[in-house]
Amino acid sequence: MRRSLALLALAALPVAVLGVFFVLPVAGMVGRGLWPDGAFDPGGVGEVLARPRVHRVLWFTVWTASVATALSVALGMPAAYVLHRLRFRGRNVVRGLLLVPFVLPTVVVGVAFRQLLREGGPLGALGLDGTPAGIVAALVFFNVAVVVRTVGATWEGLDRRPAEAAAALGASPSTVFRTVTLPALRPAVVSAASVVFLFCATAFGVVLTLGGSRYASVETEIYLLTTDLLDLPAAAALSLLQLVVVVGLLAVAGRARRTPDGRVDRSTAPAQPVRRRDLPQVALTALLLAAVATPVVTLVVGSLRRDGAWSLDSYRALAGRGGTPGDPTLVVPVTEALGNSLRIAVDATWMSLLLGGLVAVAVTRRSRGRAERRLRGVLDGFFMLPLGVSAVTLGFGFLITLDSPPLDLRDSPLLVPLAQALVALPLVVRTLVPVLAGLDDRQRQAAASLGAGPLRAFATVDLPAVRRPLLAAAGFAFAVSLGEFGATSFLARDELPTLPIVIFRLIGRPGADDYGAALAASVVLAATTAVVMLAVERLRVPALGAW
Repeated sequence: MRRSLALLALAALPVAVLGVFFVLPVAGMVGRGLWPDGAFDPGGVGEVLARPRVHRVLWFTVWTASVATALSVALGMPAAYVLHRLRFRGRNVVRGLLLVPFVLPTVVVGVAFRQLLREGGPLGALGLDGTPAGIVAALVFFNVAVVVRTVGATWEGLDRRPAEAAAALGASPSTVFRTVTLPALRPAVVSAASVVFLFCATAFGVVLTLGGSRYASVETEIYLLTTDLLDLPAAAALSLLQLVVVVGLLAVAGRARRTPDGRVDRSTAPAQPVRRRDLPQVALTALLLAAVATPVVTLVVGSLRRDGAWSLDSYRALAGRGGTPGDPTLVVPVTEALGNSLRIAVDATWMSLLLGGLVAVAVTRRSRGRAERRLRGVLDGFFMLPLGVSAVTLGFGFLITLDSPPLDLRDSPLLVPLAQALVALPLVVRTLVPVLAGLDDRQRQAAASLGAGPLRAFATVDLPAVRRPLLAAAGFAFAVSLGEFGATSFLARDELPTLPIVIFRLIGRPGADDYGAALAASVVLAATTAVVMLAVERLRVPALGAW
């Protein structure tokens, strides 16, 4: 009982924060869908789901996410093999470059693909600008890193002996892969595909930037119903449907991640040199790297061109690109919006680290008894719930529940950082938990037997082991917060916009000057997140693989 009470005390702050800033907003959103007029009316949800436009939105979301997931797996598998099983010069740099798209702000990805596919762009002749094919390509660009890291982390730890035994018995390389390697990788592939489908189905900035009002996913439809049509019950009904589907996908991914496989060795297998039969996979990986680099290079080049000549005018304009008396859509300079983003990201990072650190410590201590083990399992699942709710739904919930006393927080400067911290929280937890769970509990017991208290034991045993993962978690949280667009689009005030919001507003304004400023601002934001993620990659903490 004393250990259970200590566990609850350790988790009290995260539970309270999630209760107020997650459960309450989501409950408010569900209430708007099931109690639209103050009385229980589940038929309202059915009425919304019966609308022809909602059918089109649902079908568009499902098929684009499915195609993007299939392509991400097909392209990511060869790259996972090359980058995690082969040894060659520059492998870590390539890993880092392929990870960068995943942490790029979604609005930056959208702007980069608009620049790439629009008329006069490098691929403008293909006619893909504003088409579903362009949206699918952007989704693959954004999510292929999840497959590479998740499958690659498992592939790196596979025991080589079963494959070598099959080859010694005369099996061809393709037969060995199909009968030995692929079954061992199946849990990681299913987990990666589930997470990629989740990210594709809840992509907000990419679809909103590339699809506009012509093509809408569930995520962008919730945004349009809330901001343009003020149809809150319909938005709540779609949010409720999305919540059910996403939680189901997370359950599938979690089950696949926990699937035991006796052929997986926890120690990392040594990488092997590139052989002739590996050249097709190496070539596919090189093509994938070129495909990933093309939108980014196009974005940079576009930001440096003005009236057909090379120029830095778009970057010089960032300090003065603000609103005009007749156009209040952009009321601060872009550089000020970048400062807002950096300050908010710092606050969101320390919040997510504080909450995620307490959660990781609480759920990884060795359980003594079934009741304590069950309690830790419940807490672990509870703190993963933010991953099951899209950022748009979370921002929508904040908007409708935290607007009246005693929780009138609309003017609080902590509202946006809190929302972004909740978005980053699952990533922080999944970065820290595998490290803390892998520590030998006997080291803590030895420290305790020498007279060390719980805090001293944590400082001498846990903290040294978790220092690098903690820095990596901070980098991930900072990058996610810096580019967060879904929840922030609901919550940020006009006089305190973040850089992703300003970029989206700039690309919606007519004129080459505003578009050039949007490209330059996108490059600045992309460069900032890329530098952070390349620094995280040097820490070699496979956070994506932990999902």
